[in-house]
Amino acid sequence: MKNLLFSLCLFVFSAGLTAQEYTVQGTVTDGEKPLPAAIVRVQGEASGTQTNSEGRYSLQLQEGSYTLIFSYGNRKEFTINLSGDRILNVDLSDAEEVLDEVFLSAVRVSAESPITYSNLSNEEIEDRNLGQDIPTLMNYMPNVVTTSDAGAGIGYTGIRVRGSDATRINVTINGVPYNDAESQGTFWVNLGDFASSVENLQLQRGVGTSTNGAGAFGASINILTDRYKAEPSAEIASSIGSFNTNKNTVKFSTGLFNEHWEFAGRASTIKSDGYIDRASTDLKSYFLQGTYVGESTIVKALTFGGSEVTYQSWDGIDEDQLEENRRYNPAGAYVDAEGNEQFYDNHVDDYKQDHFQLLWNEKYGGGWSSNMALHYTYGRGFYESYRAGEDLEEYGLDPFTANGEEVTSSDLVTRKWLDNDFYGITLNANYKDDLLNLDLGGGWNKYEGDHFGEVIYTRFAPSEPDQLYYKNTGDKIDYNGYAKANVAVTEDLSLFGDLQLRRVIYTVDGNIEEEVPFIVDDSHTFFNPKAGLTYEVSEANQLYFSYARAHREPNRDDYENGDPEPEELNDFELGWRYGDRTLQINANLYYMDYRNQLVLTGELDNVGSYIRANSGNSYRAGIEIDAAVRLAEPLVIRPNISLSRNKNKDFLSNWNGELVNFGDTDISYSPEIIAGNILEYRPVENLELKFLSKYVGEQYMSNIETEGSLLADYFVNDFNVQYTWTTAPLFEEVVFTGLINNIFGEEYVSNGYYYTYDVANEDLPGGAETIEGAGYYPQAGINFLAGVTLRF
Repeated sequence: MKNLLFSLCLFVFSAGLTAQEYTVQGTVTDGEKPLPAAIVRVQGEASGTQTNSEGRYSLQLQEGSYTLIFSYGNRKEFTINLSGDRILNVDLSDAEEVLDEVFLSAVRVSAESPITYSNLSNEEIEDRNLGQDIPTLMNYMPNVVTTSDAGAGIGYTGIRVRGSDATRINVTINGVPYNDAESQGTFWVNLGDFASSVENLQLQRGVGTSTNGAGAFGASINILTDRYKAEPSAEIASSIGSFNTNKNTVKFSTGLFNEHWEFAGRASTIKSDGYIDRASTDLKSYFLQGTYVGESTIVKALTFGGSEVTYQSWDGIDEDQLEENRRYNPAGAYVDAEGNEQFYDNHVDDYKQDHFQLLWNEKYGGGWSSNMALHYTYGRGFYESYRAGEDLEEYGLDPFTANGEEVTSSDLVTRKWLDNDFYGITLNANYKDDLLNLDLGGGWNKYEGDHFGEVIYTRFAPSEPDQLYYKNTGDKIDYNGYAKANVAVTEDLSLFGDLQLRRVIYTVDGNIEEEVPFIVDDSHTFFNPKAGLTYEVSEANQLYFSYARAHREPNRDDYENGDPEPEELNDFELGWRYGDRTLQINANLYYMDYRNQLVLTGELDNVGSYIRANSGNSYRAGIEIDAAVRLAEPLVIRPNISLSRNKNKDFLSNWNGELVNFGDTDISYSPEIIAGNILEYRPVENLELKFLSKYVGEQYMSNIETEGSLLADYFVNDFNVQYTWTTAPLFEEVVFTGLINNIFGEEYVSNGYYYTYDVANEDLPGGAETIEGAGYYPQAGINFLAGVTLRF
């Protein structure tokens, strides 16, 4: 046996002598910024690797000649003759664009475009990815306000940009529309732990560039999912935290095999009791991807989705409850036979959603490339609600006699179902040379939704199991075509143009609750031109100006609550970008002029959705500044501030039984000051400390500026620590992450609603007195999350 082992060792040693291996290593950058997760591979071979968090890579190759390909949504090639160890640093800032990033040119913009934008990289997401939703992870981006119904950033979370809520923010995933076609909202709760499958994210503020799906009236969020990996990898991540929060994630990638194929996937679970009483969340999600990589072709087949069971917490609490018990949740409350308050155990939102995408990217000669996506989304689920003292006839139930008396009401349990399909195709062709970057594209999408309600239990009255009490269908067809181009007029000046034609057809047929007919047959044709210019004053200084026109159709709730008009917007942006090794500044002025803007009234409907109404003429104007300042090698600060005025012009509303002109009023949910800062400090290698701060100024929840609708300002600070153990036994690396949210225990309310109703009062000229009220969504005090990631 000893002789056998000796012979084997001698063979391995002699083979090493005949085939000497050398090391190629270096750093991949975008200008002076290191690029993590850039792909480095050997042409014609399966050999390859990725850069680490500092942009560094290392390859072991035998002596010989090789072509190395460096790619990160763009590409450079280097041919080397390797006869010894070599250092090769690569700058991809001026590299040729490739197809590694799906639909990059179709929905993304770069510094050459006159569009106001910010990027959130995979590395920045990973720093705080411990179970909270994507809106919470975006909280420190410029002019962003986030909120959480459950108070801890998990479950139903919301985001506003420039005061515009999620129904006005266009979201695409790999260029495919994600907003719900009818409500126009985005429900991140259906994609638990989706942040673990996001490669990077771009937030375009304002109208932005033409994209697929609903028009952007406040911002666009363009998400790119995980890119393929050159080498096999696996990781296990777990975290725990306050309110019995826990997250468990498993990821894998086969790496490229047979030079062309990669399979990758993720499975996750997240559970949390929530800060608010009974605001529990149970999320399960998955992500699976198969990729074919050719010299000029990338084809990806993806499926992702999940299921969620979330105890409802969107009712909010009134001012007295806020003082007495800010964690109180009135959802599901009823009074038992002894007169005691009880809570229905299954007062939940239960929904499942599965997404399927087939993405094909092809690069041709002569500067041309194309992208195509086929997509299908299947969603189904319900709200289950306990309803006390309901009128039986409204639910199609007959009154009954008990103890000689007719009973016309009863406690009920209902389920409001939504079963829907969304499918379509998006197409894009791109031409690029030294002077012109041209995109021609469009998409066709169809939504089919079945809405129906069932009574599954009556406390006092006899009923049939799962008795149907309303049913309607909603169908929507949305198609568009666009052409957009960047033209280099001179070496320093480029012009941008973007023309989009969009057609929307929406029909609803059937009844809603109380057997009220709900019929819609509406269509709109929108022409949305955009134009701008970018001027490079110097290598470090750049100015841009843009104009964009946008239209947006009403959503389903708008039709239920009235006779809405489509919205119109003219958006003007003037910006300055500065960047060198130690300082980066982005500053822009904006003026957004609205016609028939659908603003939030502050009221909620019976499933917690905000009610909107056309406000006539209104505008948003402001300045946004964000920066990154490297004070010393281990210390960076990244502040941002937004100052704005957001006004309705000559706003009309009913008050005390009369139509009153309130003059120019603040638009609801639009604070004048939003500021943030991230202080980064790296005292030693592999250790990163971050102190994060967010200030949101006071804001009204109504459009009439009453004191009862005012939300106070708040200032919240978080502390984030991450240590990467690169020499851990058995693992490639082990990452420890900690996050203390609201470290100073600020008691604050980030969101709420406002309502009014009239009562008769003959002493007033209008014959009525308006009574007002408000609900609040308090957020958690000091709380923590901690996790560990094992990478193989």
